[in-house]
Amino acid sequence: MIRVIVADDEQLVRAGIKLVLFSAPDIEVVAEAADGRTAVTAAVAHPADVVLLDIRMPRLDGLDALAEIRRLVPRSKVVMLTTFGESGNIARALDAGAVGFLLKDRAAEELIGAVRAIAAGDAYLSPSVTKWVIGRGGSTSSRGADAQRRVATLSEREREVLELLAQGMSNADIAGRLFTSEATVKSYMTKVLGKLECANRVQAAILAHEAGLGQPST
Repeated sequence: MIRVIVADDEQLVRAGIKLVLFSAPDIEVVAEAADGRTAVTAAVAHPADVVLLDIRMPRLDGLDALAEIRRLVPRSKVVMLTTFGESGNIARALDAGAVGFLLKDRAAEELIGAVRAIAAGDAYLSPSVTKWVIGRGGSTSSRGADAQRRVATLSEREREVLELLAQGMSNADIAGRLFTSEATVKSYMTKVLGKLECANRVQAAILAHEAGLGQPST
């Protein structure tokens, strides 16, 4: 079972997320929290595979709670719950170690898929949020040029892996597309993150978008 903690100060949001996750036979909500301090306490008391953490919460905001959870329970992977209008906070969350971010109004299938992907070791990168973060973050020609310079250090296969990652694919999806094993994809991913100087897959995917990669074909 995938163990999940849901932390959001809005009771209706928590109830909706729990209802969605309850429908998945392989996911268990082990705790919930209405503020950041309680979220940290719950994460320590009920170690979870995935923590869904609202960015804006009373007592201790989501960013500070994220830092505490990463310090106290490093095995737990934290996904930030967000709404449009918080691009600056999303960037800070990624730098602090969040492995993904998810809009609160996403469909049930997307929420369940995100939890499963993150528990399996992937990142979750909502394409709509990614494009919005880059746009609102003021992507400049200098940032694009820097991203292209870093991408240029990759081998052809590493670049393929990065582009598929930026399209939101999991390791399993990438392995299927490239007709290789997940272990091989993980090896490539480690090399990609090192060459790009990215702390996690989400940062790498955003950098790929800034470099002009990762746009699905239509």
